[in-house]
Amino acid sequence: MSLSAARSFLSEAAYGEQELDANSALMELDKGLRSCKLGEQCEAVVLFPKLFQKYPFPILINSAFLKLADIFRLGNNFLRLCVLKVTQLSEKHLEKILNVDEFVKRVFSVIHSNDPVARAITLRMLGSLASIIPERKNAHHSIRQSLDSHDNVEVEAAIFAAASFSSHSKDFAAGICNKISEMIQGLDTPVELKLKLIPMLQHMHHDASQASCSRELLQELVSSYPSTPMLIVTLHTFTQLATSSLVDIPEQIHLLLQYLKEDPRKAVKRLAIQDLKLLAKKAPHLWTRKNIQVLCECALSTPYNSLKLGMLSVLSTLSGTIAIKQYVSPNTGEASPAPRHTDLVKLAQECCYHSNLAVAAHGITVLTSITVSCPEKEVIQLEQEAVMGMESLILLCSQDDRKTAQATLKMALTSLVKMLKSCPHLSQSSVELLLAQLHCACDSARVLMCQALAAIATQQPVLAEGMLGDLLDLFRVASHRTSEKQQELLVSLATVLFVASQASLSAEVKTVIRQQLENVANGWTVYRIARQASRMGCHDFSRELYQSLRTRVASEHFYFWLNSLMEFSQAEQCLSGLSDGDYSAAMSAISEALKSYQKGIASLTAASTPLSPLTFQCEFVKLRIDTLQALSQLICTCNSLKTSPPPAIATTIALSSGSELQRCGRISTQMKLAMDEFRSLAARYADLYQSSFDADYATLRNVELQQQSCLLVSYVIEALIIDPQTASFQEFGTHGSVLSESDYELRMLAVFNHVLEEVENLSRKHPPVSYLHTGCLCGAVIAILKVPLSFQRYFFQKLQSTSIKLALSPSPRTPNEPIPVQNNQQLTLKVEGVVQHGSSPGLFRKIQAVSLKVSSTLQTKPGSDFKIPLDSKTNEIEQKVEPHNDYFSTQFLLNFSILGTHMVSVEASVVDTSGIEWKTGPKITVSVKSLEDPYSQQLRHQLQQQQTGPQPGPQRNILPRQ
Repeated sequence: MSLSAARSFLSEAAYGEQELDANSALMELDKGLRSCKLGEQCEAVVLFPKLFQKYPFPILINSAFLKLADIFRLGNNFLRLCVLKVTQLSEKHLEKILNVDEFVKRVFSVIHSNDPVARAITLRMLGSLASIIPERKNAHHSIRQSLDSHDNVEVEAAIFAAASFSSHSKDFAAGICNKISEMIQGLDTPVELKLKLIPMLQHMHHDASQASCSRELLQELVSSYPSTPMLIVTLHTFTQLATSSLVDIPEQIHLLLQYLKEDPRKAVKRLAIQDLKLLAKKAPHLWTRKNIQVLCECALSTPYNSLKLGMLSVLSTLSGTIAIKQYVSPNTGEASPAPRHTDLVKLAQECCYHSNLAVAAHGITVLTSITVSCPEKEVIQLEQEAVMGMESLILLCSQDDRKTAQATLKMALTSLVKMLKSCPHLSQSSVELLLAQLHCACDSARVLMCQALAAIATQQPVLAEGMLGDLLDLFRVASHRTSEKQQELLVSLATVLFVASQASLSAEVKTVIRQQLENVANGWTVYRIARQASRMGCHDFSRELYQSLRTRVASEHFYFWLNSLMEFSQAEQCLSGLSDGDYSAAMSAISEALKSYQKGIASLTAASTPLSPLTFQCEFVKLRIDTLQALSQLICTCNSLKTSPPPAIATTIALSSGSELQRCGRISTQMKLAMDEFRSLAARYADLYQSSFDADYATLRNVELQQQSCLLVSYVIEALIIDPQTASFQEFGTHGSVLSESDYELRMLAVFNHVLEEVENLSRKHPPVSYLHTGCLCGAVIAILKVPLSFQRYFFQKLQSTSIKLALSPSPRTPNEPIPVQNNQQLTLKVEGVVQHGSSPGLFRKIQAVSLKVSSTLQTKPGSDFKIPLDSKTNEIEQKVEPHNDYFSTQFLLNFSILGTHMVSVEASVVDTSGIEWKTGPKITVSVKSLEDPYSQQLRHQLQQQQTGPQPGPQRNILPRQ
């Protein structure tokens, strides 16, 4: 097998292809390393990062790095450079090297070469390895020696290595600090070299004294070397040191503001602004009112737009934090003018109408944040000025298709949505302006404005029926062309139409959208619109779109996926025509919906592949099916009070049993079963919630609402029929509320409140169980079903992907072979794992720790002649491990004193930064066979022989002669 074969199986395996194991991959790359051709050697070296990414476990990584170290030791400088790049790309795998001493020994041997380039590459290699060898004295000594070299390449490499070791080793930083200061202050050191040495001081923060000495040196350099390049490097190093030591941030803010105010050089001012923005992100709570005041004065006085923009960007960063609240509402006892009379408001008002669009956008952002943070008595005038500034900026940028104008428009619209969220009374006029401006705006601006309209309409129902005409006209115009922006605009306009229609599209709207989409050849656009319709609850229209798309895909998996979506939309459409009090129609509708759901789940199962198992979708739909079946059964149970009333002796049975509920007859038992069923469904929804670590907030809230609807029905059963005295409704699930503020959520919460009010009124006036109680229960079921189900983003699209890969040792030679262990010994089970991320790691939540649970169960019992010891322990162990560079490792000590085959399972779950545990899996099982040790077996056999005694041998019968 050649290197091309190695490349093929190091790439992602397609569906149906078999992945080769890690050893085969390493062997193929090793053949390339031992090749006589330099090109093949280099090609093999650069393939190692892919190998590490595909098989990120220590045994392979250790072997691979030892082979790379041999190439580094024996190869030429170009190969050494390739190995250096591989090492730098694989930085997070370095700590998995097991034989660190041997690896470093092979690399370090090149430091004694006569070639300064080879020594320079070795120094950079050592610097890249600083995280795993921070206290290697021979490496420290070589770096110190190389700093005195006469070769510039070697000195630069030594500076890189010294900076790396200083960031990881306190001892090295303390030892090298004096030498660095001597070199910086020495007259024989060139200025270019000083500029490279000064940034090393940012790593001298391991203790307070070191940081203080470094600050004193930097302070001296600022005054001794006022030239622009030296001052810029020194100030930036000053800032980096302050962000690491934290205690010096207020002083650094003051120093940077001083240079911003007093230094006339634009380069120094730009550097000060850049560092101030860094400190605004790092520690906004340390900014005082005086600091913000100085920054405002500088922005008001500067004649340069570029500097004004930079200062406004710092204020814009601060405006979304606690710093702006401290500025607007100072501490008690501080004399301050009203917010609208401050320099910050004056600056924002002045910039709102600035000729530079970026300056105007930042001015709007600052003014919006001030308005939102202001006391109520001051907010009226400010909010009017903010809205006027936004409207003028929207009018100006909506007809300009340049990137800068569109970025400005996006900032203005973001501020508008934020403003209207806190000031809903301004929504109507702003929406009318956006609708009017949509007709004359360019395509890219229309997309942004439609997104803003959808966001505003989701918060407040401001899109009236009369506004649909304008949107439909725009939809007709937008479908005449098929450019990429036009496709995006069609999706945005359709989303606004769905939001405005409140899940009930009129025939005219459907006809217009359908006709225009027929002229659009882009099937992806149609799918996105159908997806939005499913999300907004317009299931009738989404069904038509999915049906039209089924035959336009090239894969049978896509066909089954679209077919399942069509069936789900059809099922939800069956539930849209429910009316209050018509219970027979409700049961018929649920029956029809269940038929479609069963067809859909079959198609959904066929659409799943090993690479895309559709786990969340299948479980969500199964829960929906079980919920509908439970609701249908509940209506039947309520009707049984009429069809099967309590017998005549029900009162006697109730008195004899002491249970008043027996007066109701058989319905009491059925209601208990129904209540348990809904509680079980709520628990399953909670499990689905816990397993959806990568889901977005709206999807999680949707799952939580489904759980709450099941809990509500079980509460109504308990409060009206089972036990009115002890019934209580838990307002939110066990995970707490994740607010998404969608229309679906608002409608569901309104149903919850209405049902709770009905239950409370009925339980007060009519204590015994009657037709009123069963009618209220059926009414609650129909009210829940009348709200169209929303299929949220995670059902269609996964923006964040997180998975855990586990490896156990010892591991069986073959999959079905058990691991042997003697019953008088304990098994040390080592669990290693790697956290694998998709394209957007940590988008919604990040992993803080991994929880590992190990348990064992006895599969085959020992023979009857073996007695189970009384002190035998069961294995139930849980341990939390914090992954480092996405790798974690721990060990468990397991006891198998009972003979037989045990099944050991290891289950992983993750804990996010909020402390919430998510059952993400995976779960690995391995069998262990507990064998009796030979000595105990011998003793047991001897004991058995002693108990039974010696067996008499066979005797011959001697008959007397006759």
